[in-house]
Amino acid sequence: MTVLETQGLAARNAGRVLAVAGTAAKNAALEAAAKAIEARQGEILAANAEDLAAAKAAGMRPALVDRLALDEGRIAGIVEGVRQVAALPDPIGQVVKMDTRPNGLVIGRRRVPLGVIGIIYEARPNVTVDAAALCLKSGNAVILRGGKEAFRSNKAFVAVLRDALESAGLPRDCVALVEDTSRESANELMNLTDYLDVLIPRGGAGLIQSVVKNARVPVIQTGVGVCHVYVHEGADLDMAARIIHNAKTSRPSVCNAAECLLVDRAVAPDFLPMAWQLLQTKNVELRGCPETRAILGDFVKPAEDADWDTEFGDYILAVKVVSGFDEAVDFIAAHGTGHSEAIVTRDYFAAQRFLDVVDAAAVYVNASTRFTDGFEFGLGAEIGISTQKMHARGPMGLEELTSSKYVVYGTGQIR
Repeated sequence: MTVLETQGLAARNAGRVLAVAGTAAKNAALEAAAKAIEARQGEILAANAEDLAAAKAAGMRPALVDRLALDEGRIAGIVEGVRQVAALPDPIGQVVKMDTRPNGLVIGRRRVPLGVIGIIYEARPNVTVDAAALCLKSGNAVILRGGKEAFRSNKAFVAVLRDALESAGLPRDCVALVEDTSRESANELMNLTDYLDVLIPRGGAGLIQSVVKNARVPVIQTGVGVCHVYVHEGADLDMAARIIHNAKTSRPSVCNAAECLLVDRAVAPDFLPMAWQLLQTKNVELRGCPETRAILGDFVKPAEDADWDTEFGDYILAVKVVSGFDEAVDFIAAHGTGHSEAIVTRDYFAAQRFLDVVDAAAVYVNASTRFTDGFEFGLGAEIGISTQKMHARGPMGLEELTSSKYVVYGTGQIR
C-alpha cells in the first residue's frame, strides 16, 4: 500500500468509531483541541514564522502572505471557532422526517456522516483547524492536503489536534495530514476512491478546476469569488463608499472580497470620487471602463476584457459604469461566479428584485460581501463556500457535511 492508501485505511477505521462516538465525546475532543492550541501556540507560531520567511523569500505577493500569516489574534479566532463548533447542535442522529405508511411501516430519514472527507487547499493554515473541527463534530474523519507554503504550520496544527483527540479518547487518525505536497500526492488523493467518500477543494480557480476535472472521488465544488458590489441610483452614497471600501480592502486575498464595482450612470459622477477617496487610503489600483476613466482621470488603468472575470485576490478593483439595474444584473449574470453579490440602495423594490433575480450563494442588500463566512453566519466555521447547487450551497457548516439514511420500523410486514 502507498502512504496515502495507509492513511486512507486508518481514516476509514477511525471514522467508524467517530460516527457513533456521541455528542459528549466529540465536544470533549473539540474542547481538548481548543485548549491544546492555546497551550501550544508558541510552537504553532514558530512553525508559521518559518513558512512566512520562506514565502517572502520566494516572492509571494503581500496579499497571499497575509492569508498565510498567523498571530496571537488569529489563533484566538481559530480557537473561538472550535468552541463555537462544539456549542452547535450535533446534526448526527437527527431525524429529518418520519412517516407511517398505510401498511404500518414507520419510515424515517436520519442524518449520518459522509464518512471520510478529503480536503485539498492552499496557503491558509486556519483551514486546517476549521476543517478538522467541523468534520469531527459531524462525525467524519478527514484527510487534509494543504499547500507547500503552509506545510510547517499545517503540520504543527495537526500534531496538536491528533494529540488532543487521543487525550479525549478518540482515534488520532480521525485527522490526518498528507505530508507530501507534490502534485503526485494531490492526484493520488483525487483518485482515492476506496477510502474517500467526498473531496472538497478550497483555493483559487486553478486548484478548483484541476480537482473538478481530474478527480474520480465525488467533489463538492467550492467557488472562485468574482464578487460584485452594485451601487444603484437610489443608494445612500456614503454607505456605498464604506461598503465597497470594506468589501475590497479589509482582506483582499479572500474569496468573499469584492473584485468588481458597478455604478449607475446617474450617480457615478458623485459616487466615484467619494469611493476613490477611501480606496486610495489602501492604494487600491482601479481598472475602469471609459466612463470611469472620464470621471476619475487617466490614473485609472483601462480595464481589459479579462479584468471583468478575474479574482484578483489583491488591492485591485475593476470598475464599470452601467446604465441601470437591468445592465447591472445582466453583467453579474455574465461575469459573476455565483459566490456573493451585493446591491446598495434605498429603493425597496430594487432591493427585492435584486434578491429575486441574482443567482448566487449569498445575495446582499446594503452590506459588504465580506460577511459570506461560516463564522459570521453562525456556523462556527466553514469547510468552504460552495457555489454549486447540489445539497450544499454557500458557507458549508455541519449539516452540509452529512448525508442521510432511511430507517424503517416494522411489526412483521412482508411484501
